[in-house]
Amino acid sequence: MLDCRAAAAQILAAVCGEGQSLERQLARVEQNVRERDRALLRELCYGGLRRQPLLIGLLKPLLQKPLKERDSDIQQLLVIGAYQLLFLRIPPHAAISSVVDAARALNKKWAAGLINAVLRSLQREEKSLFERLPPHAAAAHPQWLWQAINNAWPTQAEQIFAANNAHPPMCLRVNRARLSAADYLQQLQAVEIAATPCALANEGLRLTTACDIALLPGFMDGLVSVQDEAAQVAAHLLAAQPGQRVLDACCAPGGKTCHILELQPSVELCALDVSAERLQRVAANLQRLQLSAELRAGDALQPASWWDGRPFERILLDAPCSGTGVIRRHPDIKLLRTPADIEQLAALQQQLLAALWPLLAPGGLLLYATCSIMPQENTVTVARFLSANADAQELPIAAEWGLAQPVGRQLLPQIDGNDGFYYALLHKRPA
Repeated sequence: MLDCRAAAAQILAAVCGEGQSLERQLARVEQNVRERDRALLRELCYGGLRRQPLLIGLLKPLLQKPLKERDSDIQQLLVIGAYQLLFLRIPPHAAISSVVDAARALNKKWAAGLINAVLRSLQREEKSLFERLPPHAAAAHPQWLWQAINNAWPTQAEQIFAANNAHPPMCLRVNRARLSAADYLQQLQAVEIAATPCALANEGLRLTTACDIALLPGFMDGLVSVQDEAAQVAAHLLAAQPGQRVLDACCAPGGKTCHILELQPSVELCALDVSAERLQRVAANLQRLQLSAELRAGDALQPASWWDGRPFERILLDAPCSGTGVIRRHPDIKLLRTPADIEQLAALQQQLLAALWPLLAPGGLLLYATCSIMPQENTVTVARFLSANADAQELPIAAEWGLAQPVGRQLLPQIDGNDGFYYALLHKRPA
């Protein structure tokens, strides 16, 4: 079995040095770590990535020269050691000795003395090292992202940084077709799982402490799903009516697909995704919740390859995006995204809107959604589409949540609250 810290260092090196996905790397490695250590492995990986710019900023002055590229695992062992020292309740001697031992487990005994010396220096010089950090590193964000968030949300930037660096809450969506949120809350209380109603969603409950889904009453029987409350807003805004034909484009993994059907089981729903493999997750969710939809593997940019020519009264476009509203759940976004990605994604979003709009029936509604907080992907994208399509009209979202934008409405990530999400509701004028 792999040493937990050594495994975490290898995962972080693959993410930071090779651009690999955190979740894929964890799935590949964690089965080779003792079961009792897997929770710690995830904490070190997620925490090490959330705080990576901060921790690298603290460690850099303590290294006489940068480590070689082939020793990126040692760089990440230092990050893990610093994270343990500064953010976990691990005694300092254990925080240091555990990563020294991990260097030996990686067959890099030469690094043991270096790691010990650097981390002991961090202990001694912590206050002065923090004082010398540049603002973006102090906020634990890459400089370009720190600047972009400050530019877009100058008065909310500090709140966004704090939320991005925090552990996300675990939220549930109660299957309203089966029972109410109040009834399910009583079932949670009966098994001593503490929860409170969500602010944004009638079916939402936020757990006080995250737990294994196996402990949730009736999870396998379809009583409840895991979904952030910001994502639960989508099905309500779409407001599908009985008998309507609905398209959920880019649907995987199917949380919003299932919620639409829970609210309105009699719709004719087509769930589309470009990945047949990802559609398997949608199928599994539908089966667990005892719901049915037509699943199609196809490219939303190429409707001619999968559309039968019958218009939809409702379309949900949950567009591919930067994910900057869900960084706390996917902290590798901080390190893998670039400014060029934002431009490319905004262009793709324009293309998706243009490709799907002809599929919407006159008088129908298209809900544009992203889990981004970048205006270029949200208000700018939708405003450009509206200006180019005379038959498209924005329907302002009348709600108390989020921030009204020139077009659409923005939710920003909140500590102990919702993820960051953007919504815009577009109406197709009758011919």
